[in-house]
Amino acid sequence: MLCRLGGRWLRLLPALQLGVRVPPLAPTSTGGIKHSALPAWAVASVSAVGSGGPGSWYEALATSAPVQGAEEVLLGVHTATGLPWWACIGLTTVALRGAVTLPLAAYQHYILAKVENLQPEIKNIARHLNQEIAVRANQLKWSKRAARLTYLKNMRRLVSELYVRDNCHPFKATVLVWIQFPMWIFMSIALRNFSTGATHSEAGFSVQEQLANDGILWFHDLTALDSTWILPISVGVINLLIVEIFALQKTGMSRFQTYITYFVRAVSVLMIPVAATVPSSIVLYWLCSSFMGLSQNLLLRSPRFRRLCRIPLTKSDSDTPYKDLFAAFYAKFISRT
Repeated sequence: MLCRLGGRWLRLLPALQLGVRVPPLAPTSTGGIKHSALPAWAVASVSAVGSGGPGSWYEALATSAPVQGAEEVLLGVHTATGLPWWACIGLTTVALRGAVTLPLAAYQHYILAKVENLQPEIKNIARHLNQEIAVRANQLKWSKRAARLTYLKNMRRLVSELYVRDNCHPFKATVLVWIQFPMWIFMSIALRNFSTGATHSEAGFSVQEQLANDGILWFHDLTALDSTWILPISVGVINLLIVEIFALQKTGMSRFQTYITYFVRAVSVLMIPVAATVPSSIVLYWLCSSFMGLSQNLLLRSPRFRRLCRIPLTKSDSDTPYKDLFAAFYAKFISRT
């Protein structure tokens, strides 16, 4: 039972690729460049934690080696390509997601598929173990509690042996979260440093000036807030799409899975006002990252791509995943209207 619950919980990981996001600080006016003002509540919250003060936890994070490494990556891509900053941010995001998170996401699906394929064997072991414990408990006059504890202890051991045998411990499927979330944080803070001129890089202020003029469409100034809210709303919508794609492909979700799904939906909606209080450069990065997450999620549904990645076939796999997804979407959101 515990194993099945653990397996179900881990199946939620592809939908949680977005993670819990901690917004970087919005820009302040430096170097004579004009910025949009922060809302009063945002200024108050920033002042409360003292994130901009020397020696604070945020200052330590903003000047840490990983953030400086992210700054160097952005500067390197910009120097090598000569692209405007809006295109440089998008290209860097695509490159990082394609080179780092896509292989990890494929590995996550590989592990989860092997775990899913073990479930019939686990159920068979559980049935026989339950019968054996019942006989032994009757012979030795065990209490129900003692019998239950003995069953759980032996079941955990047997399931662990199966994971070792097939080299597919479910914890390995969480490696994507441990890599993707820190990378998302470091890139966001690096862009915040560039947008406010707070970077310790020698190119800091020149980058800030370039960002102020290297936008596109309605967000020409990447150091300013998006007053139209188009970028923030787009981030929220794409994140919600990722959640709904997962929810539509799950039938008979447990209560825990349902709660997690509602929680991630709430976080996706909450990201909209949060994204409206940070520089457009950061929101553009979030938008590109979320779009790549959506694309990767759809790509990993492809039977051909799964075979290319040597992801084992499972009972829940479909030969027509996109057709099934559209049918589920139509049944849930369109046919009811």
